[in-house]
Amino acid sequence: MKINAEGMHFQKLNDMVRESSDKEVCIDACCGQRYIAAGMGGKSITINGVPGNALGAYLNGCGITVNGNAQDAAGDTMNDGEIVVHGSAGDAAGYAMRGGAIYIRDNVGYRAGIHMKAYNDKNPVLVVGGRAGSFLGEYQAGGVIIVLGLHSGGEPPMGYFCGTGMHGGRIYLRCSRMPEGLPAQVSVRKADDGDMEQIRRYIDRYCLLFSADAAGIMARDFYVLSPNTENPYKQLYTLN
Repeated sequence: MKINAEGMHFQKLNDMVRESSDKEVCIDACCGQRYIAAGMGGKSITINGVPGNALGAYLNGCGITVNGNAQDAAGDTMNDGEIVVHGSAGDAAGYAMRGGAIYIRDNVGYRAGIHMKAYNDKNPVLVVGGRAGSFLGEYQAGGVIIVLGLHSGGEPPMGYFCGTGMHGGRIYLRCSRMPEGLPAQVSVRKADDGDMEQIRRYIDRYCLLFSADAAGIMARDFYVLSPNTENPYKQLYTLN
């Protein structure tokens, strides 16, 4: 199914996508329509243009490809599926996501990966090719965030307050020096071979999607951020 969304109200667009019996949907001339594919599964959706807030919110198995940028809260509380953005995304990408994967070719705004969590076999992944804004991984409880810092000259590819309130999961930052000014509840160390093996498949997927050089990306140092074992926030979320 092919939809020309020029000037279309977001509710009408979403109804058309949801009610279509086609497994493949292409949306042209998208410009700020919200909630596209919210809660949906079982379809492949291509968006040409800029989808609005909450793209793929509560996503439950769709594959979404955006040929352009995305606005705020892409993948909000998504459960499964994949969102691929051939551009940048706004604030709060992957907010509270609990499964699936988001791949953003370029940059992402503030609070990416906030409240990410993992449960049983669900392990959400957010991969950012460029830089992330402040509060990356705020209150992260699980999952994996990878920020590659492409075209950042080796500087730590995030803003201020990275990992504030972090009590689970991992953040991997590709940079030539150790990030500074991290909150007290965050531990940081250089990634070892085991760490790199853990994230290799996600980097390979990023490179396949965006025609990037996997060997060149893997050749630079990565630093791993994880909750400090003395983390005062841990007491608020666990019994031990």
